[in-house]
Amino acid sequence: MAINLAQLQVERQEVLRLRDLARALYTNPAHEDAKFAKLLEVLRDPDYRDEKLIIFTEHRDTQTYLVRRLEQLGYQGEIAQIHGGMPYREREAQVDCFRSPLAEGGARYLIATDAAGEGINLQFCWIMVNYDVPWNPARLEQRMGRIHRYGQSHDPVLIINLVAGQTREGKVLQTLLEKLEAIGREMGRDKVFDVVGRVLAGLSMQEYMAQALTTAGAQAAAKAVAARLTVAQVEALEQAERQLYGATDDPRAQLPEQQAQQQLEQFRRLLPGHVRGFLEQVAPRLEIDVEGDWSGYFALRPQRSGALDALWPVLETYAPACRERLTLYREQAKPAHHAIFVRPGEPVFDRLAELFARRYGGKALQGATFVDPTTREAYLFHLLQVELVRQADVDVPALAQPETLAVRLVGVRQTAEGQVSAAPVEHLLLLRSGQGVYGPYLHFVAQAQHLCAQAAAYVQESIAEPWAAEQRALLQQTLPERLAFLQKGFDYQEAELAQQRSHYRELARGGDAPAKAEVERIKIRQQALQLHRDQALTTVQREPELIAIANVTFLAHALVLPSSDPEDEKLYDMSAELVAMRIASAHEEAAGARVVDVHAPPLARAAGLTDNPGFDMLSYRPGGEIRQIEVKGRAGASGKVELSRNEWIAACTNEAAYWLYAVYGCATPTPTLLRVQNPFNKQLGMPKEGWMIDKQEIVAAAES
Repeated sequence: MAINLAQLQVERQEVLRLRDLARALYTNPAHEDAKFAKLLEVLRDPDYRDEKLIIFTEHRDTQTYLVRRLEQLGYQGEIAQIHGGMPYREREAQVDCFRSPLAEGGARYLIATDAAGEGINLQFCWIMVNYDVPWNPARLEQRMGRIHRYGQSHDPVLIINLVAGQTREGKVLQTLLEKLEAIGREMGRDKVFDVVGRVLAGLSMQEYMAQALTTAGAQAAAKAVAARLTVAQVEALEQAERQLYGATDDPRAQLPEQQAQQQLEQFRRLLPGHVRGFLEQVAPRLEIDVEGDWSGYFALRPQRSGALDALWPVLETYAPACRERLTLYREQAKPAHHAIFVRPGEPVFDRLAELFARRYGGKALQGATFVDPTTREAYLFHLLQVELVRQADVDVPALAQPETLAVRLVGVRQTAEGQVSAAPVEHLLLLRSGQGVYGPYLHFVAQAQHLCAQAAAYVQESIAEPWAAEQRALLQQTLPERLAFLQKGFDYQEAELAQQRSHYRELARGGDAPAKAEVERIKIRQQALQLHRDQALTTVQREPELIAIANVTFLAHALVLPSSDPEDEKLYDMSAELVAMRIASAHEEAAGARVVDVHAPPLARAAGLTDNPGFDMLSYRPGGEIRQIEVKGRAGASGKVELSRNEWIAACTNEAAYWLYAVYGCATPTPTLLRVQNPFNKQLGMPKEGWMIDKQEIVAAAES
């Protein structure tokens, strides 16, 4: 899955700037004290004292402020917290602490930023306090969705919004919230809280907040917000959704379809197949044994003294009970199970990858030989790393240091004539290991330096530079909007300072000496604000121009040869494969299934999968079942079938959803279809490099 790290980084910088604006709008000690007092009233209410309660804040510093003040008031040990900068394991532990019963030491309160607004099911709790109300209505809906959802057993669900109603900005938000509540009462249900984000799609609360610079503007903004939210709008949205999704308001009616879509998303997973394949290949080469059950828990053991020394600093960060229990499955790594969930981004996995790359990275650059039984001509495969950066500009303080924005892996395929084309980075998983270079292909070695230079130039011109241009264009496209919003923010702060300066100037004219000193301090703040404005606007304008490609680096080379084994021609007989695909498809359609062909990269991408998903077709069966089917065809009535490493990984990852359909006699009038569910767990022949399966094994494991 491609992640636009450059855009994410720029958005993060923008968020930090907007946070400063938000603080300027709301930082008022009297208002904060009043909000905190209201929060204490809720926490001390006898009706809620024994209930779990979620408190949402906008900013990390507000979260820290609340935790510190509540702990000072005697709430130590009762507070869990979540924020976006929290490591995965710590975040999971905080959620589990909040979920645990109070009698077992679970937290009573969860104080969270919007990092808890998505993807976390907190419906065991029925009280939520929005200490800060977000300007974006969709984020307000996301927060409410953590507890206000199907499966919530408590009625009613209580949502308390703390708004500084004495401020002009607070009046706008207060109008929005009161209107939502009024619509809920008028409709006799709280459906409006489920659809607030969609009802107000396109509503720019930032514009209304900027309009609220004056009292008259705040009143006009509040009226405009009220006019945008009506019962008719909610009912119109419900009608549109009924036409789109069906006549029922209950989304449970769409559960089968949603579950099927979710299952399709799972087919893109890397876990656990890729991780298991990685460990099986890497551990022995680092002189480490894996002992235990791959489908349960396993441990790492040194083959020689000191083989685990480089891993111990990482393992010691876990509790002692976890170090002997590693697992490839999230559900088996709950805190109560005392196990390490091994995956990319987890310290044990990352350290193993680092050790392996450090020891064998040079060999990857020396090159290796692979066999592609499906090709007639040899070719080179190169794996490269492309680094996207924001270059430095010493004249702009915020941009004085260069910054890496994103790193992308790129695969390319190259013929002996130098023709280069993009290829999936996982291409080598489709091949078998070779035994070295022999006579007819020595010319590749002689031309290696020239061919590599051609490949690097292709990646630079055809992949890297268009990528950088795309990132620059994305920033330029939103530049006017971002500049306008920053300008409004500074205009607001400037207006506030001008108002304060005018106030203290009047006092100074009346002989108030401290007021005269305050006027001078405000002058200094106004000058600093102007400098800050110029720097911020210059930074935003300059950033797109500094996006560039820093490096295009080779990571590995491979010479891929056609097979010299006559049996491979039988295994990869394309005419037999096409016949087998037709027979497998006809069998599924006869069972009432909808069949999607994904055997080629364009077809796989069109179905929402990766280029090489590890199977040939998807079968959507009645009742919601989705089968991943790998089809193998043999022209005769006997012989072995071979599954590639990539297919092995897909079978390992998806288990019961994965099927092997082997069709024998494709060149005869009466082909035979054999179907094996979950061939991985049936322990059919499974060598390291290829997966060769005898017909006898398939017959024994096949469905009747």
